[in-house]
Amino acid sequence: MTISTVNYYSDITSTTSTSTTSTTSDDDRTSIDSDEFLMLMVEQLQNQNPTDPTDTSEYISQMVDYASYETQSEISDQLSSITDTLASLMNSQGLGYLGQTVEAVGNTTSIQDGEAEWSYTLESEAESVTVNILDEDGNTVFSETGETDEGSHSFTWDGVTSSGEQLEDGGLYTIEVEAQDADGNDVSGYTTVIAEVTAVDTTSDEAVLGIGDSSVLLDDVLAVVAAQ
Repeated sequence: MTISTVNYYSDITSTTSTSTTSTTSDDDRTSIDSDEFLMLMVEQLQNQNPTDPTDTSEYISQMVDYASYETQSEISDQLSSITDTLASLMNSQGLGYLGQTVEAVGNTTSIQDGEAEWSYTLESEAESVTVNILDEDGNTVFSETGETDEGSHSFTWDGVTSSGEQLEDGGLYTIEVEAQDADGNDVSGYTTVIAEVTAVDTTSDEAVLGIGDSSVLLDDVLAVVAAQ
């Protein structure tokens, strides 16, 4: 089995949103406020049939129902506002990651300053581990044996292919880890990417951090890695 945790998202681009504001006139209103409601009730009481008056308790019940509805509507509006504020706050927090080196769940990253860095975790000890690096077209450009102990292992690639070619910074490169135990059974695990955040996109519901030509979700960040 190949240990691989997909993380690549669409490229970060600048977007411009346009909002349209509509104005509703008094003639188009479909609701009334509490003051208007009370005025209508008083008017109705003053003009009711004196020989067949409306039950007072019914009016009180109507007033209670309306008050309850108005309160629920106000609470709903307030909760919606709070939700929008929290979403905006969460997205804006991504801006604080600019220039920071983060570790995030995923398998695809870019070469930065002449190297690309990942980590892979084995859930049990393996007999053999092979680490493959694939380019954007899925071609294996580098392979070597990896550490077999249970737990987390860092893996840094200097951008040199198996044929000796030095690749430039940028591009998309994916790690795949093939791990088997002594009986030839697959060993489970997952991968992470370790890279510097070079861009932040907060235009969608989920903030996306750019790491070179690749990207990760803000929610997938596991840690900020201290500079060596």
